[in-house]
Order: sequence, then C-alpha cells, then structure tokens
Amino acid sequence: MRPAGRLMWLMRLAVAALLGFGSIAPAAAEMVLHRGNGTEPETLDPQRLRGEAAGWIAMDLFEGLLTVDAKGHPIPGLAESWTVSDDGLVYTFILRQDARWSDGSPVTAEDFAFSWRRLLDPDTLSDYAYFLWPVKNGRAINLGQMPPSALGVEAVDDRTFRVTLEEPATWFVSSLQHTSTSAISKASYERHGEDFIKPGILVSSGAYRLAEAVPQGHVKLVRNPHFHAADTVAVDTVYFYPTENRETELRRFRAGELDLTYDVPDSQLDWLKANMADELHIAPYLGNYFYAFNLTRQPWASNRDLRKALVLAVDRTALATLLTKGGEEPAFTFVPPRTAGYTAPQPDYAGWTQAERDAEAQRLVAAAGYGKGGKPLEVEILFNTSENHRKIAIAIAAMWQRKLGATVVLTNQEWKVFIDSRNNRTFRDVARHGWVADFDDAVTFLKLFRSDIGRQNPSGYANPAFDRLMDAAGRERDPETRQDLMRQAEALLLDDLPIVPIFYHATQNMVSRRVRGWEDNLRNLHLTRYLRVE
Repeated sequence: MRPAGRLMWLMRLAVAALLGFGSIAPAAAEMVLHRGNGTEPETLDPQRLRGEAAGWIAMDLFEGLLTVDAKGHPIPGLAESWTVSDDGLVYTFILRQDARWSDGSPVTAEDFAFSWRRLLDPDTLSDYAYFLWPVKNGRAINLGQMPPSALGVEAVDDRTFRVTLEEPATWFVSSLQHTSTSAISKASYERHGEDFIKPGILVSSGAYRLAEAVPQGHVKLVRNPHFHAADTVAVDTVYFYPTENRETELRRFRAGELDLTYDVPDSQLDWLKANMADELHIAPYLGNYFYAFNLTRQPWASNRDLRKALVLAVDRTALATLLTKGGEEPAFTFVPPRTAGYTAPQPDYAGWTQAERDAEAQRLVAAAGYGKGGKPLEVEILFNTSENHRKIAIAIAAMWQRKLGATVVLTNQEWKVFIDSRNNRTFRDVARHGWVADFDDAVTFLKLFRSDIGRQNPSGYANPAFDRLMDAAGRERDPETRQDLMRQAEALLLDDLPIVPIFYHATQNMVSRRVRGWEDNLRNLHLTRYLRVE
C-alpha cells in the first residue's frame, strides 16, 4: 500500500474505532458502584464478623450453601440441591459442580466441614456459633465440652456434604444463608493461618474478591471470574465506605460520590421526601430497635417494677411519628410484625393510652422507693456514635426525666468499643440495641434470650422456663404448634421485661437514579451481583 493510501486507511480506521464501527471496538467502560456502609467492619472473616456493615461485604465475598435472591428470599447457593431424611435429622447437600474459589480451585465438602468445625470451636470466639448448635454435638463443642472433630458433619466426597442434627429443626436450612455458615478455603487457611482474610491472600467463593481494605477508608471488591454465575454479574468493582455520620453520607450522595447510602439522617427525611422522593427508598424491615437493661447489675437485676416503669414511660408513638418519621412502627413486642407465620403476643399495656402508662410508671417508681422522698433514680444510656441514635436517646432521656424524675446520662462510644461494652455487659444501666432477622422466622429473634446463648444475649436474661419453651419449639415439627410454643416464650419474655421495646425498623436508603436492580425487601439485603450502574 502506498504511503498516502496507508495514511488514509489508518485515518478511516481511527474514525471507525472512535464511532464504534468496524473491526476495532472501544474498550468496555468499567462499571463501578460506590456504597455507603455505616460502621467500619471489625473483620471480614465470615466465622468472626458481626454487624450489618461487615455482613453486607461478606455476602459479596462468600456464598453459603444457600444464598438470597434480589428480593431477599432464600435460594440455592453453592449447594445445587439437598435432601432430608424422613426423621428430619440428616441433611445431604450436593455442591455445584462449578463451585470454585476465586483462585480457580474447587469448593469442596471438606471446606464446609472444616469451616463449620472452626465456627463452633470456642477458640474462634464467634458470636454466631449458635447457628450450628442444632448439628449433632454442636452445642457441646461450642461450650468446650467436646472437640470440634466430634461435630456431626461429613464430607462424603468432594461434592457431598452430610449433616446430622441432634433433633429435627424445621428452620435449619433457612439459617444456612447466613454468612457465618459459609465456607472458607481450608487450603488457604492451612497455608496462611489467620492472615487468610487479608487482601491479596483471601480466596472467596462469592461474586467478588477482595482487592483492598483501607481502615476508615474503604473496602474494594472486584469481580470474581470463577464465580459460578459470573456471566450474570454486571458491576466490575464495588467500593464500600464506612460513614458513621449520616449527614456526611448524605452530602456525599448528593455530590455524586456515593450511589447508595446505608441510611439517612432523621433530620433530613422531610426534605428528602419533598425534594428527592424518587431516590429515597423507605420500606418495612424485619428488624427492631430496643434498649437492653443490664441484668448483671443492680438495681435492674432484682427490680422488675423499676424496669417496667421505664418501659411504660417511653412514648413510642411520639418517637415514630414526630422524631424518626422514617416508616418505623411503635413496638410493644420483640418479634416484628410480618415475620413469616408468626403473630406476637401483646402485653396488656399495649392497649392503654400513654397517659395511663405514664401514671402506672410513676406509681411503680414510687413503690420501688425512688423519686420524691426516695432514692434518686439515675440511668445511663449507652449508644454507638450516630446522630440518629443520639436524638432517640435525648428524647427518651427527656421522657424519663420529666415523667419519673430520673437523672439520665448519655454516653456514646465508637462502634468497636461500643460492641465490646454491650456484649461484655460492662455498661452500667441500659444500652442501645437492635436486631435484624438473620432469616425469616421468629426463632432468629427469640433465640437471643436463651440463657446459654452467650454474648449475644442482650441483657444477660436467664429464665429456665423460657429455655424449655424454646427447646420444645426447636423439636416441634408441626408448624402451628411450634409457633404457639414460641408465642408462649415471647409472652414470658415480655412479662419479665429485660428490654425496652421501642420501634420496629423501616429501612431508609438513598438509591441513585443510575442504579438498576435494587429491590426493596423485608431484610434489606442487596447483593452487588444483582445491581448495575447506568
């Protein structure tokens, strides 16, 4: 080709490439999603993590035997199928033939057996080990009474994972979507020890792999090409940003720095409803918000009437309608409405007027020897750093001060310190708490109050009658009888008053118009694999 002709040919080719024609196509733009994620995750180790912030990241990194779809419903994950024996004791899971770790090696049944033993090993210090208590010897192992090798799990072959339970548990399969029950690579752990979770080392089984983890900065995940459904994953890179200050998070969203927020500040809800309604998502949530009394300390351990006075004096309707205004519903029970197949028992005072509740609260305080002419009533409220939590604490403190003459001190701590204070029950009086359904069943809420559950028990509550009812519900295979046993357990719990129910949660998220695939759901689970950015 002559020089002039070659030059013209190159120019035409360049123009064609720029316009997207011809044999040279432009490189596809990387699809990046930026997510606000609340608090800084303590760890991404699936057997040790706790809290939503870590859980949302881990669901992108690790897939369990089950997972959830875009609407939060359980679906097969790394297990393509399973069978249950006639007596309800033996579960046999068949892993997908294309289940792969992010390094391309196969996910095996032995990886699950190893990880479940690790979850229950008391040295792991997992807050979620009780998920596997139904497995044969699970509880005994977790309490240090038997070695992890005694767990009722077996890798029959690379793809067949057999689990034997102590007793039938109809909810067991549903619980296996929880990240704590997912597997880690046994080979990687044996090679790297506790460093297996670090960027550049971690091998994951979910739609993404870990690229970066910058403390107080971001966690960066990139697509896992070996994920069994990789061809359906649109987002190439996702960044999770810890942002405890909701005002800051909203400013970043409005500036275009975030595509999704973890939450929104209560103070901005009215403005957002009026000005950004198409990007504001408010939806019911299987979660609750409550305060927990420290029943390991006095006067709370022995003075039920004093606890009841504080419970009665909280005006939940005012909090939900005048303060938070984000779709929350006043709560008098622990298990939220809309929980599958379950209707919570209502305490008698739920039907009273607030004036009647206040009058009874004042009578109980006086009868307990506090208030005018008695001992001073002093209460410390502990909460983690957040303007939303602070506003609620200020409002409740004002109610207790005005109605009961209490002196209330507000104490806030950063998330990691707060979690240790709350779980180790080193707080003085009451601590902010909340619980989100790990799966759609009342047991995921009520099990927290078992006397043997450990640090997850919000108050240190211990009632053998409650434990017996929950044990009976766990064994029961008839759905209606099982629900009735749990209702009896909750009625007992509500009468014992270890907590102050405040409201049932609603979710409030800002979702950019550019994001597609977001589905409001009762569990507020939105795996990045189902999202795309336009």
